[in-house]
Formats: sequence, C-alpha cells, structure tokens
Amino acid sequence: MSNLQNKTDVILIGAGVMSATLGSLLKELAPEWEIKVFEKLAKAGEESSNEWNNAGTGHAALCELNYTSEKPDGSIDISKAIAINEQFQLSRQFWSYLVNSDLIRNPHDFIMPIPHMSLVQGENNVTFLKKRFEALSNNPLFQGMEYSDDPEKLKEWVPLIMEGRTSNEPMAATKIDTGTDVNFGALTRMLFEHLKSNNVEINYKHSVQDIKRTSDGSWELKVHDIDNGKIEYHTAKFVFIGGGGGSLTLLQKTGIPESKHIGGFPVSGLFMVCNNPEVIEQHHAKVYGKAKVGAPPMSVPHLDTRYIDNKKSLLFGPFAGFSPKFLKTGSYFDLIGSVKPNNVLTMLAAGVKEMALTKYLIQQVMLSNEKRMEELREFIPSAKSEDWDIVVAGQRVQVIKDTDAGGKGTLQFGTEVVSSSDGSVAALLGASPGASTAVHVMLEVLGKCFPQRMHEWEPKIKEMIPSYGMSLTENPELFQKVHASTEKSLGLAANEPVYS
Repeated sequence: MSNLQNKTDVILIGAGVMSATLGSLLKELAPEWEIKVFEKLAKAGEESSNEWNNAGTGHAALCELNYTSEKPDGSIDISKAIAINEQFQLSRQFWSYLVNSDLIRNPHDFIMPIPHMSLVQGENNVTFLKKRFEALSNNPLFQGMEYSDDPEKLKEWVPLIMEGRTSNEPMAATKIDTGTDVNFGALTRMLFEHLKSNNVEINYKHSVQDIKRTSDGSWELKVHDIDNGKIEYHTAKFVFIGGGGGSLTLLQKTGIPESKHIGGFPVSGLFMVCNNPEVIEQHHAKVYGKAKVGAPPMSVPHLDTRYIDNKKSLLFGPFAGFSPKFLKTGSYFDLIGSVKPNNVLTMLAAGVKEMALTKYLIQQVMLSNEKRMEELREFIPSAKSEDWDIVVAGQRVQVIKDTDAGGKGTLQFGTEVVSSSDGSVAALLGASPGASTAVHVMLEVLGKCFPQRMHEWEPKIKEMIPSYGMSLTENPELFQKVHASTEKSLGLAANEPVYS
C-alpha cells in the first residue's frame, strides 16, 4: 500500500506538451500545490510532442483547408477555422506571458515566423479557394491574407513548387505572413525545465501501470521504476492522464463511467525530409494542399519549412500508415488490449463505417519510395530521390465513440477531454490540432475539474491570457492589441533576426 510520503496534490502522467502546459498553468494559479510527473521515457517531449513527430504548424487554420467546408448552397463554413485560430491565440498569449515573466527564455528556440499558404490545382479547387479566401478575409483574425491565381505571382511566392511545371491546369494559392512554425519538442523541454526549477518532481523512466480509487476518493497509482525494477505507489487528489496514445489504456483502468464506450484507432505516418541545403533554401513557407478523396483530414499533403535544432529544414508529407501500437514506443498489442466488453460494439461499428479509411491506410502502407516521390513531384516537379530521406512521424490515436450525430462507432478528428463527474481525474485523447491548442484544452480541463476555483483564479488567468473568456473575432481592437504584443515578446515581428 501507499506510504504517507507518496501523497501529493496533483499527478501528471506523461511528459508531453499537455502535461507541461497544465503544470505551468497550475504553478501560476496554485503555487502551493505539490505536483509530481511520471514519464516512462528518459526525457520530456519524446512522443507526440517531439519536433520530428508532428507538423509543428502552429495550427491557426490559416492554411489547413479541412477546417473550412463547402456547404450545400456553395457558401463556405468558416466557423471551425475561427474557433481553431482563437484557440491558438490563447497559446500565443500564454507563451508570451511566460517569456515576459522570464519563466522561459529564447522564444526563437521554439517559435519562428513563417508564411502559411494553401495551394490547389484544378478549376473546382481554385473556385473553392477563392470563396474560402473571400469568406476569411472579412474576419480580423485572417487579415493580411492574399490570394493569387497568377502563375508569375505564384513563382514569386513558391519558386521551388512552380519551377519546371508543365501542366496547364489552373492553380491558385493564398498566403498569409503571420503564420508560425512551432517546435513543440523544444517548448515542452523548456516548460519542464521551468517546472523543475519550481519544485515539481519529475520522474523519468517511471511507467504508470495501474490507477485506482482509494476509500477517501483519491487516486492511487501503481508505478514501475524502470531503472531499478521497483514498484512504487503514489496517491493524489487530482490526476491528469496526458500520455498521448497511451492515455486511453490508463483511462480505461480508472473504471470511471465516462471511460466506457470509447475506443482508439491508431494512425502512423511518415515524412520525407530534404537533405540538400540548396533545395531547402529555395522554399520558405508552409504550403498545405487538399486531401485526396477518402483520405483522413490528418493526411493533408504539405510542404513545410521547419526550424529544428535552430536549423532550417524542409519536410513533405505526411504519408499515413497503420500500426497497432498506440505510441511509437508502444506495444503491438495496444489496439487489441484496448478492446473491452463495453467498447467492442463501438469499435466494430467504426470498422464497418471506416472501410474506405482502412483501404486508404493499407494503400499508403504499400507505397513504394518511387510512389512517394511521385506524390512529392505533384508539389516539387523537379524533386530528385537522392535529395530526400524518410522519417517515421509520431503515432496518433483517433477517438472512436458513439455520438448523436454520427451514431455508433464514429471516428473523431481532434482532441477530446474525458473527465470524471467529480473532476478528480481527466484524460486527453485524440490528435491534431492538439499541441497548438494545448492552452485552450488545459483551460477546459481546469474548468471541468476545478469549477469551484475558477472564479478565484480568473484574474490571474486574464493576466496570463488577456482574451480569456472573450471572442477576438468580436473584439477586433483587443485582437490587434494582443497580436501585436505577442508578436513582440515572441520575436515574430517582420524585422526580427531569423536563423539563416
């Protein structure tokens, strides 16, 4: 049984960007609370938060076409794009507060300015992009966006993509210069350094094996210390399960009613990485295309300028794949092990519904290098095989659940917080736009789990995140103000020095 020294206020499972964000918020709101972190790997930010495992786009819906859908009457629904942009603004404000308070330093180590672009081919897609541009341009969050279908203008914007292009098919692009590239791995490591210096106990190589309720309503965790093989027991009043794909299994172990009828569908991915500095230098933007018919939203092809280890890189992808693991470092039995009597029908229903997706993933797994190069050449006609290497991206576990709209076994795209009715345990499931919206999602966790404290915490939250509780779309002056101040403190203004 647990001993008294192992009692604490808060336990965070997983040393990724979500636990880092929640821990950093709690340290500001309730500095007297004791926090412990358990991570089964040797370092922070090694799974989904790692810079090689996600696109780092700083998802603000500036370029991702799947956040704007065409309605039956031909008009464009931009509500999701606005919601995601608003959420990313909260992250920027919180990071800005941390930098201004000297809690983290050198913002250029984790965030860089980079134009965000959408690029389409074919008459129907060009019409769609123009309508999307017109719908977004009227919104203050998307001001400064430009549209062009003039090949000369496109050559100026994306010379690498336009060079050697022989097709006469119409093309169009939108471009907005206020986009960012975010190195979530670096940010996660910085936040954990900050937490460590504030007496948060971080235990690496500690794997949480079980979690159960104690008689006084706390949670007891059975933790395996991997290095010395010992089993420890730790109890806390509040537990956050932020273990990426590993969260579903731990959530199921809590036995809370909210954990029932939920499944997970793992999707793996590959990126192509350019190894030729001359090619890398010819491109400076994140360019998102349109997903192929039948492809899941997270498989939108994109050609990204990235800053990794303070060096400019160029990545193309993702190519979706399938692995039954829930984490890159997970087990081949993760998927089978997650099927329980209470979710088996949900999982089977999803299997029947998602035949097209399954077929697509199998086709992606079977792709040869040459086929991948063909897809890359749709973006870069002159691409040479020897200039590109393959990198395995992170595992994503999409949530499957029963919904009123979609019925039994509906696949969810996005992130989802599942918490117990008394707020003593919460888990984060799902994937993109995940990391970009971490602050919004963790504020949701606080609201669900500490409703009685929110009134008392509100002034501090507003100090850290000035637009908290308000719509920036409806308050354009506030947007101008917070955007300008975050640009300045995060070093994103146009005249700032940028790594070459």
